[in-house]
Amino acid sequence: MTLHPTEVRAAVRLRAEGVRLAYGDRVVVDGLDLDVVQGTVTAVIGPNGCGKSTLLRALARLMRPTGGHVLLDGKRIDAVPTKEVAKVLGMLPQAPTAPEGLTVADLVARGRHPHQAWYRQWSADDEGAVGQAMEWTGVVDLADRPVDELSGGQRQRAWISMALAQGTDLLLLDEPTTYLDLAHQIEVLELVTRLNTEFGRTVVMVLHDLNLAARYADRLVTMKDGRIVAHGAPADVMTETMLADVFGLAARVITDPVAGTPLVVPIGSGRG
Repeated sequence: MTLHPTEVRAAVRLRAEGVRLAYGDRVVVDGLDLDVVQGTVTAVIGPNGCGKSTLLRALARLMRPTGGHVLLDGKRIDAVPTKEVAKVLGMLPQAPTAPEGLTVADLVARGRHPHQAWYRQWSADDEGAVGQAMEWTGVVDLADRPVDELSGGQRQRAWISMALAQGTDLLLLDEPTTYLDLAHQIEVLELVTRLNTEFGRTVVMVLHDLNLAARYADRLVTMKDGRIVAHGAPADVMTETMLADVFGLAARVITDPVAGTPLVVPIGSGRG
């Protein structure tokens, strides 16, 4: 079915238009355009320092562009009250930190803060959202443990649980598989798939593992030097030419015999 142009516009949840991002005089992202479409899982890939995490911060309204703007559901995100943004969009940053002694249960409960007000305190809905998020991420048995005493993998799952408890239908994840062994990486990405397919959540995540990105994302966005150089379906983006140009990697791209997605087989750095 071909979508009418107005339907295509309505399906765009987040849009970056000519976005320029800088730290002082150092420009990290320049003139970037990106559409995040409702109901998709998008993986942002690229070499270290190319602006992936900076872009995610701008999409979450954690960083103000020095040029261009970000739209959330058609409205400039910088004009929407912070609490209203937090009801729609959740963000898990890189290497988040929690106050000393904070338990896992208390951390996850913090995800419900955008839904609180002077006339609406903790409710059964909040309790249910927290319990479900902890169950999904396998941290129920860790509820009373201080976050700062957990292993890296346990801590990451607790933070993901907090992001899920927020109950937003837009979720931005900056390297959600950091500190996780391969089995737990797969668990987290299968959870992302379930959130997308069963609950209709739209997800944007930064990933370093190219094969996992190709397997679990509907769309790949490839960045280099602060710009998007390729975007689209994994089969269209994950090419040997792109790997050489963007990552300096000599590789073969074959079909994953299990998932049917592109599989990168490295040959060498491509720089020698």
